[in-house]
Amino acid sequence: MKTTILTMAAVMIMAVVTTTNTYANNNNNEEVSTVLKNISRINKIEIHGNVELYVSDGATDQVKVYNKYYAESALVQSRNGVLRISSYKNEKLVVWVTTADLQAITAYDNAEVKSFGTLSTLDLEVNLYNTATAVLNLEGYKATINVNDNAKANLSGNVNDYNLNYVQPENVSHTNFVAVSASKKQITAKAKPSEIAGL
Repeated sequence: MKTTILTMAAVMIMAVVTTTNTYANNNNNEEVSTVLKNISRINKIEIHGNVELYVSDGATDQVKVYNKYYAESALVQSRNGVLRISSYKNEKLVVWVTTADLQAITAYDNAEVKSFGTLSTLDLEVNLYNTATAVLNLEGYKATINVNDNAKANLSGNVNDYNLNYVQPENVSHTNFVAVSASKKQITAKAKPSEIAGL
């Protein structure tokens, strides 16, 4: 109950801040935000490139894109429950996704994933590659976190079952993360094709 109240308060504050920012940004015509229509049933999110993703819980799915992403070389596409976001501009593409049933997040390149408030899920799998980062406050039954390459994860909150697979232990911070049952496994880094060719 306390978590629900705090989450609702956080979402309301974000709505006020977002409304204020949208109004201010429309006056100077530099930054805008766009709420994408016809987005529903987001189960998985996949991000590539220079993207900053904020994820929150909500009764209905919604995607809000900041910046003039239609004028930039950015892509936000939803198909069969998978939301794909990519941008390779120097300026980060900022996206806020509200979802009712998120099951997986996969981030590549230098993408950033951040939970807005506590992210409550039944079963969440997070896959991080390259130099992607995730700062997540989780509450749920099961969380599987895969930290590959030089990616980094900072976790807080609590879950019943926690599975962590990582390449570099120093790239995972979970001191404020509580799990009833935890499994942690260090995995070997996959060789890049250029490294194999040199052998």
